[in-house]
Amino acid sequence: MRQLSAISRRVAAAAVSVVLLGGAAACGPEKGGDAQGGGGGEGGPKKGGTLSVLNRAPQKQFDPARLYTSGGGNIPSLVFRTLTTRNRENGAEGTEVVPDLATDTGTPSDDAKVWTYRLKDGLKYEDGSPITTADIKYGIERSFAAELSGGAPYLRDWLVGGEKYQGPYEEKKGLDSIETPDAKTIVFHLKKPEGDFPYVATQTQFAPVPKAKDTGAKYAERPVSSGPYKVVKNTGDGEHMVLERNPHWSEETDKERHAYPDTIDVKSGLAPAVINQRLSSGQGADAAAVTTDTNLGPAELAQVGRDKKLAGRVGTGHFGYTNYLAFNPKAKPFDDPRVRQAVAYAVNRTSVVNAAGGSSLAEPATTFLPHQKSFGYTPYDHFPAGPTGNAAKARELLKEAGHADGLEITLTHSTAQDFETSPEIATAVQAALKEAGIKVKLEGLETNDYDEKTHSVKDQPDLFLAHWGADWPSGGPFLAPIFDGRQIVKDGSNYNAAQLDDPKVNDEIDEINKLTDHAAAAKRWGALDRSIGEQAVTVPLFHPVYKRLYGKDVKNVVISDWTGVLDVSQVAVK
Repeated sequence: MRQLSAISRRVAAAAVSVVLLGGAAACGPEKGGDAQGGGGGEGGPKKGGTLSVLNRAPQKQFDPARLYTSGGGNIPSLVFRTLTTRNRENGAEGTEVVPDLATDTGTPSDDAKVWTYRLKDGLKYEDGSPITTADIKYGIERSFAAELSGGAPYLRDWLVGGEKYQGPYEEKKGLDSIETPDAKTIVFHLKKPEGDFPYVATQTQFAPVPKAKDTGAKYAERPVSSGPYKVVKNTGDGEHMVLERNPHWSEETDKERHAYPDTIDVKSGLAPAVINQRLSSGQGADAAAVTTDTNLGPAELAQVGRDKKLAGRVGTGHFGYTNYLAFNPKAKPFDDPRVRQAVAYAVNRTSVVNAAGGSSLAEPATTFLPHQKSFGYTPYDHFPAGPTGNAAKARELLKEAGHADGLEITLTHSTAQDFETSPEIATAVQAALKEAGIKVKLEGLETNDYDEKTHSVKDQPDLFLAHWGADWPSGGPFLAPIFDGRQIVKDGSNYNAAQLDDPKVNDEIDEINKLTDHAAAAKRWGALDRSIGEQAVTVPLFHPVYKRLYGKDVKNVVISDWTGVLDVSQVAVK
């Protein structure tokens, strides 16, 4: 996850709802319900039936080159297998990388600058033809084509020669940094060490595409399946999709996806209230329905809480996501760290959480990294404000900084009701800072203006509501885009709002990226988060929590800490 709003929007698009964006740490029906993870009827999950998916956002651009998905996504991962994938388990176990098309998660060499994979035996497309490493190489190369833009940016940044490559349509050649010495071996040559490469290999750009069946921009209409399901209908650019079994998919080669239903019917473009009403009523086909992008709001949660049967059909998830205040430390008065610290002390996280929907939907944050172990979460609170803020300490710091009579500042936010940068959050911050003698003027911007201004080094506000989520559960894609000085973009979309360019931080990021032991790397990401936090260049506010209904006939609900959303590859409806 490099640049977020790259993520706020990309992850958010896949795993987010109108009231709250989609999340990660989760547990099926909270270990409740039946032994299979919740949902209707007696006995364990069985093959057969039709699963309905009711979503807000259409599954647009259903081409592996163009999809920006986390951990292989949900609907996409039913059709596109990749070299690696996420472990399809509840909670923390679901943050692990496991083999998919490959026999293992990759063999690193040359300080993690070279990664080698071998394919499993017996891999086939939906037409029965064999999957080869040449197909994986070609699938990656076509993701560089301008007409197939939209996917994750890592390979362009990481592969040797990737920054100049324009794809096989224009250059009529492949990338030399991807070698396929035989039909089952593929080798990647990177510009620098990347211990997280196995995580990136879960993304859909690593899905095989047979060159002879590539139809360019039209490939999304009828992609060739390497997964348990094939696309038999795709109308309205993903608004209505129907998936049926791929007869040549073998469970022997795929230990992660169960593929219980015979058919998966995906309907999108629905209003959130309609989705939740249909799921709660559970009439007809809706009894075997789920959503992967629509949360319950505060009012709906209150209603659910009064109905034990409905409450037993709510899945809870936490995605690696942080909502925070971003400073421009190069602008007065925030060039003085004491002023930034005063704001941190003044924040009333209880009121912010309430504005975000309450404690069921948001958890107060004092660390930039989310609370999951996989990110390297290390508890700290450098500016302890308690649950309701420490106005006295804030006033003391302001006096030291020469603002004994208080000061006036502007807080920029989006006018969109998207929960994370909403007027309600801004108003809660405004009220808390007033208690410390800080008068806050609110500046609300329409979504496009907000995005352009907050991601521009030239025009960025002095203080604004921001958010970040990770493309995979590791500290790297969380901290580097926000705090690595080499990722400051002066003439484009910049996410290092603090313009922090600390050599010690940059060097530590490089050293951690060399580690292929993810537990060791996580420990160091946590320590780095703690160290950066002392500089008060951001004020963490809260981490979202996701609550989603599923139909009464749905069984085997799995929600991992990787995606925070129900995993459709595990669901049974019979």
